[in-house]
Parts: sequence; structure tokens; C-alpha cells
Amino acid sequence: MSEQLKFIVEQLNKDPFKKNFNLITFDSLEPMQLLQILNDVLAEIDPKQAIDIREEMPEQTIKRMCALLGMLKYKPPGNPSDVSNFRQGLVTGSKPAVHPILHWLLQRVPELKKRAYLARFLVKLEVPAEFLQDDVISDTYHQYEELVEGFKTYHKECEQLRTSGFSTAEIRRDIGAMEEEKDQLIKRVERLKKRVESVSNHQRMLEQARQLRVEKEREESLTHQKQEQKNQLFQAEQRLQRSQQQLKDLRQAAADANPESLMKRLEEEIKINSYMVSEKLPKELEGMRRTVQHLQKIASEPAMGQADVKELEDKIKEVDSQINQLIEKRMMRNDPMDDKLTLYRQQASIIIRRKESKAEELQDAREELAAAERELRQRASQAQASDGGKVIRGDELKRLVMKLRSKGTVYKKKRQETAELKAEYGVLQRTEEILKQRHETVQQKLQTVEAEKGISGYSNTQEELERVSAIKSELDEKKGRTLDDMSEMVKKLNSMIVEKKSALAPIIKELRSLRQRCQELSQEYEEKKAQYESCTAGLESNRSKLDQEVKALREETAQEENRYHFINAMSEIIEMQIQRASEEMKAYVSSDPQERKKAIREVYMKNISEQELLGKV
Repeated sequence: MSEQLKFIVEQLNKDPFKKNFNLITFDSLEPMQLLQILNDVLAEIDPKQAIDIREEMPEQTIKRMCALLGMLKYKPPGNPSDVSNFRQGLVTGSKPAVHPILHWLLQRVPELKKRAYLARFLVKLEVPAEFLQDDVISDTYHQYEELVEGFKTYHKECEQLRTSGFSTAEIRRDIGAMEEEKDQLIKRVERLKKRVESVSNHQRMLEQARQLRVEKEREESLTHQKQEQKNQLFQAEQRLQRSQQQLKDLRQAAADANPESLMKRLEEEIKINSYMVSEKLPKELEGMRRTVQHLQKIASEPAMGQADVKELEDKIKEVDSQINQLIEKRMMRNDPMDDKLTLYRQQASIIIRRKESKAEELQDAREELAAAERELRQRASQAQASDGGKVIRGDELKRLVMKLRSKGTVYKKKRQETAELKAEYGVLQRTEEILKQRHETVQQKLQTVEAEKGISGYSNTQEELERVSAIKSELDEKKGRTLDDMSEMVKKLNSMIVEKKSALAPIIKELRSLRQRCQELSQEYEEKKAQYESCTAGLESNRSKLDQEVKALREETAQEENRYHFINAMSEIIEMQIQRASEEMKAYVSSDPQERKKAIREVYMKNISEQELLGKV
């Protein structure tokens, strides 16, 4: 505690606080003064906290300080359940609550300043979901999120530029040094000019020297162009040779092969290439990317001191202790199902390792083939350059033929082995699928059993423990623990098991009463459900009867409407016929000859007479 007070007093006496405290005066401060000092330190971290706490309500002061400390990720000492005591101590300004906060803040003021600055822009506003249904508010909120992401990227770029090693002072020093060198060169040129002016024909000599420099530069550029053209010519020859070799291979393959073998070979190549592209190469690329990221991170970070190294060692020790605890929990909860699944997992891991090793062998063989082709092309080009053509002597041809035969036998053997491995891989793959299906069924049954027993999630915990057990086995192999350590661990685990059982006894007792209560509620629920179903069945039968009656009445109504419309139309037709008949009678009995001619009888009689006359003619 004295070291803590000493550190606090030293930091408060420095810039920017300059309090001029000593241990006695600082320890004798009143609670209100102590809270004001805490507020001054917080104001140095976040300028918005620069408030006189005497002009503010105590509740608002504590709320504001707790919000800022939570944003700065301060954890009060002690158990997490003592938060109310911590707030009470902060309200009263007690030393056990304020001193640790001051010590923690003064240790990392620059870091907390940066965190408080970033929190102003990165702590997102909480908008209720019902407000986000509005299009305007939703668009505005999306723009706000995009601006936050943009701020993150810009801040990262700024930090990278700050930690990249470039500074304005260094650049200014470099510029000053270059200006000094420029002045020195100008002075040297002036001295040389003065020395040359005394020589006869110095202008002509300077012109010749200038021309010589220009010609040398031109010669260098021509040499560079010549080298580039040679490289391009060599690459073109290599492409031509590769194309010719591919054409030759394709012709040979087409000469002594049928479509089935070609398709099979292409499928094998496609499978190999797809495995290389989708699994092996992405893993290697991801590993290289992680390595590059780690190296960039290490290069961008400042040099680590002894304190940083010690902090990392403490973190490593803490993680090791957590791993050991998980291993102990895994050993405490051993399951016989692990023995059955371990065999399948081992087979799957063996298949994966064998697959990766074969892929690596294939990659090495391809690289070796490419290197041999490059060497062959180089030797061929050398032979062409020396003799003007390819020359293979008898002994060399015999050795080449023997070598090709031996490689052919090796190739056939390797191809047979590859076919066997592929067949074995197919069998193992099918076995893996069957085992996966069985595993899924077993998992489903296990989940149902867990749900019935009231221990849902036990299998997931078991898998986690299994993973931890695998890590533990690797650590045990590395550390080479002795039997004495294992016996001590077993004793410790037995004692922990006894403690856990004693701790779980009241919980199990409470669980039994809760299970009984659950059974009673389930029985009551079943009774209510039966009543509900019977009531629902009665109402449903009544509703079906009413639906049938309504349907019959609707059909009867439709029939009556059709009959009504039919009778109405017939009555209108009869009225029209009666009207036409009355008009015909009026025209027929009328004394006016013109009206009689309009009668239909007269019109028809006239037409009949005309037709008879035409028939007689």
C-alpha cells in the first residue's frame, strides 16, 4: 500500500497535475478533495470530465465516473459481486476505493487517453428496433455505421504511419544533409571549372566528355534492351518447347488410349488439382499470410522492454494454468463413449495425414520434374549454341534408355501404389461417411437421453473436454511427466471430486424437488389440454353444421335469383310481342292507306305477289 501511495504522489506532483503533495498531506485529504483529484485525473484523460464536483449532484458524479471507468475497462479489485460496495465506497470517497483507481489510471495515462478518444467515435449509439423500421432513420443509421468503419480504417492507417519509423524531424535532417552535400558539390564544380579554364581547348574537351557520357548511357540502355530481348527470346523458346512437349504427350496418349482411360486420367488429374487448389494451397497461403501478419505486427510495434516481456510471461503462465484446469476437469468427467469414438478419429486423422503427405510428395515430384525440364532445356540450348544441333551419342542414348526404363518401372510401381491408395481412400471415405451417419444418430439419441435426464449440453461439454484432453496429451508428451506427478494429480483429482460431490449435493437435492414440481405441472397441463381438446372438438362440430346450413341457404338463394331473372326476361319479351301485335292491328284496321302499307301483313303479301309474277314470267 505504501508503494501505491508513493507512486500516486509522484505522478500527481509531475506535469500536468503539479499538486505538490507528500505522503502525509495526500493521506490526510478529505473524501470530497480525494474525489476532486480523481475527477482531475479523469479530466486529463477525457477533457469532457473537467467539472467541479461541488457544482454537481453526487449521484450524477458517481454515474459519470462509473460510465467512464467502464468505458476504460477498469475492473474493481475483489470479487465481481462486490460492485455495490465499490459504488458505495466511491460515493463516500473512501481511500480503499479511490486509491486503486488512481494507481491504475496514473500507470497508463497515454493508453487511456487514446482509448477515451476512440470511444467518442467507436461506441455505437443504441437505437431501438422499432425506430429502425423507419426508412429515414434506418438509412441514417447505416450511414453512421459506415462512417464508424471508415474512421477505423483511417485511424489504423494513421497509426501505421506513426509507427512506420518516418518522422518530420528525420526528413528535415535528411534534407539538411542533402543541401549541405549539394553546396559541397557546387563548390567542387566551381573549383574544377577554375582549374580547367587554364587548360587550352577546355570547351572542346568538356564537349567531348559530355558526348562520351551520353554514349555510355546509350550503351548501357542498349545493353539493357539486349538483355531483355534475350530473356524474352529464351522465355519464348521455353514456351515453344513446352507446347511441343505437351503436343507430343497428347499425341502419344491419344495413340494408345481409349476415351474411357482418357476420361479416367483427366478425372484423376482434376481431383488432384482440385485438392491442391481447394485444400493444400489455401492452407499454405493462409499460413504464409499469418506469418507475414505476425512479422508486420512485430515490425510495426515498438521495441519491447523487460516489463512487456514479464507481462507476456505472466499471460503465458495464466493460460497454462487454465489449460491445466480444463485438463483436470476432462479427467474428472471421463466417458466410455470416448474409447469408441477415438478409434474412428484416429483413422480419420491417419487418412488426412496420409493425404497431406501424398500431396506433398506430388508437389515435390512436380517441382523435380519442372527442374529437370529446365535443366534439359538449358542443356539443349547449350548444345545448340555449341554445335548447332542436338547430338546424343550411343553410350549416352543407351544410358538414357536404361534410365527411362528404370523410371518407367518405378512410375508403374508408383502408379499401382497410387491406385491402391486411391482405392483404400475410397473405402476409408465410405467408412468415414458411414461412421459420420452413425455418429449423427448416436448424437441425436444422446441429446434425447440428455434432455430426458435433464443434462442437456453434456455432449458438447464432452467434446470440449475431449479437445482439451488432446491438448493435454500433446503437452504431456512434450513435458514428459513422471508417474509421481500423475499419482499426485490423481490424488488431487480425487480430492477435487469429493469436494465437487459435496458441493453438488444440495443442488441435486433442490433439483429433485424441482423435478417433482415439474411432474405435477406436467400432469396439470395434460388435464387442461384434454379439456381444451374436448371443448375444441364440440365447437368444431357445431361450426361444421352451421357451415353446411349456410351453404344450403346460399345455393337456394342463387336458384331463386336465377328464376327471378328468367321470369323477368320472359315478361319483357311477352310485353314486346303484345306491343308489336297491337301496333300491327292498328295499322291493319287503319283507314289511311299509307299506314296500311306499313303493316307487316301488307308487306309480306306484296312480296308474295311480286315473287309469283316473277315465277310466271
